Amino acid sequence: MIVKMHHRNPPYYVRLTLIAGVFVLCAFILAGRFFQLQILQYHTYHVLAADAHEVQASLVPKRGTIYIRDHLHGTLYPIAKDRDAWQVYAVPREMKEPAKMATSVAAILLVSEEELTRKFSVTSSAYVLLTKDASLEAVQQLQSQHLQGIGMNKVPARMYPEQGMGGQLLGFVSLNEKNERVGRYGLEGFYQETLAGEAGSLLAEKDAAGRRLAIGALELKEAKNGSDLILTIDRAIQYQACQKIKEAVALFEAESGTVLIMDAQNGAILALCSAPDFDPANYGKIFDIGVLNNPATFSAFEPGSIFKAMTMAAGLDLGKVTPFLTYTDPGELRIENFSIFNSDKQAHGNQTMTQVLEKSLNTGAIFVQQLIGKEAFRDYVTRFGFGDQTGVDLPSEVKGNIASLTKSGKIFAATGSFGQGITATPIQMVAAYAALGNGGKLFRPFMVKEIRRPDGTHEIIQPQIVRQVISERTSRLITGMLVSVVEHGHGKRAGVPGYYVAGKTGTAQVFAPQGGYLPDLTIGSFAGYAPADNPRFAMMVKIEHPKTVKFAESSAAPVFGDLAKFLLSYFQIPPDRPIKKEVGVAPKL
Repeated sequence: MIVKMHHRNPPYYVRLTLIAGVFVLCAFILAGRFFQLQILQYHTYHVLAADAHEVQASLVPKRGTIYIRDHLHGTLYPIAKDRDAWQVYAVPREMKEPAKMATSVAAILLVSEEELTRKFSVTSSAYVLLTKDASLEAVQQLQSQHLQGIGMNKVPARMYPEQGMGGQLLGFVSLNEKNERVGRYGLEGFYQETLAGEAGSLLAEKDAAGRRLAIGALELKEAKNGSDLILTIDRAIQYQACQKIKEAVALFEAESGTVLIMDAQNGAILALCSAPDFDPANYGKIFDIGVLNNPATFSAFEPGSIFKAMTMAAGLDLGKVTPFLTYTDPGELRIENFSIFNSDKQAHGNQTMTQVLEKSLNTGAIFVQQLIGKEAFRDYVTRFGFGDQTGVDLPSEVKGNIASLTKSGKIFAATGSFGQGITATPIQMVAAYAALGNGGKLFRPFMVKEIRRPDGTHEIIQPQIVRQVISERTSRLITGMLVSVVEHGHGKRAGVPGYYVAGKTGTAQVFAPQGGYLPDLTIGSFAGYAPADNPRFAMMVKIEHPKTVKFAESSAAPVFGDLAKFLLSYFQIPPDRPIKKEVGVAPKL
């Protein structure tokens, strides 16, 4: 009889094989984990093994730098950049002798000992910020004393190396409710996403109690730094513009002033500055929040007589007038029960269209508008860019208001012909005057020439032509007439000896909220370009509510002339003609 034996347990060698397999599997798992930690995630754990500052630095992006250029030499200068700052904080519940600690820290940070004693006495506090920007010397003293309950963090802070170069142009950087740095106003605000970059993150597997698992997955996504901006602004021109407008506001006891200088051939802004202004490094000291807005793009005003050049250009372009066409100036016109006078309240008799601009005759502007017709006039005003944003890369640009030109009454187009009853911004005016001089092309003004990304790539911003507003022939004709304004009219003080300068004065009344116009307030302006036959630049100067002078020929015109003289020399443009002292000398401010 054969008996079969059934073993309930596997043979010894089978068990040994299983145990060995388990050990091999564990070895593979450990080897894989070591490979992950030491090779694939080496950088992550290397950063985590460093101090908290390196961890924070890997998560917080560096904000891009804003540069301006010296165009003659091509040198770049940072006008807004990041720097290292030290925050000092306290953890009161870790302090053993708060009063003694307050004495030591107050002496180093140069702050109130009583205030620190009060803060340190709240032992329930886990974190109390003592200063956002301590000096390096103070930080080194605190570190050397090893004060328990006192800590320091190195954080990025924004600095503006070029003082007095236009806070309204730049804007500033502040912290939002999430403690993130955010650009406000100016270029810092408009290019926030480009400059800011992307914050990093640290992702880790956690248990049900929210604790990180020691063997769990860990992923470090490092921050992506922001891009740098290269502005179209010229360092030397910006400095001169800011200095001259500041001096003019003080000299004329004006409420404010603005100057805009643009490359007439492509729309690049070479200078933009206003007074009063603010220091972007000390924005917290601002008393009037209105100073944060840039008047060049935010403040629309009734332009007054500088607008007559647009009316005349429209008449020339349509063939309704010529520079030598004459009309009889009665000194006063009656339209729909409204009386309109020339600014000097005089009747000048027989006058050419060139003399209309030289003497800035309101009746002459109305004469041209009536020849054009209401619809065609409104069309040209729109074509010059009024009533719409220019598209300049600055925040909070307003459109101005030309809605009155759509109304049925004749009076609205009549007053609009000499810049009353409609509003425009300085940026719109300088773009329109550039179009008058460059052959009729309206360019989109722009502030940034190049964007340089952290990966080494870059983007060059190309000029953009919005439209052809007037013909090249019309551009030549209106330029000749505007040169005559500087040579023989109210614009003499905007002239530069040896050069033909084209431009027009404007002394605008200020609209009263209750209706009508304020009797004692005016806005003086001068807009023009040079050299007249091939303009290198167009410029707009606005002096708001001057007290020591009344007319623009004594306020805005000399500022224009002084800056035009500097620009023609800076660009090394040879004179158009022999210098004559009696013609168009611009006095120094």
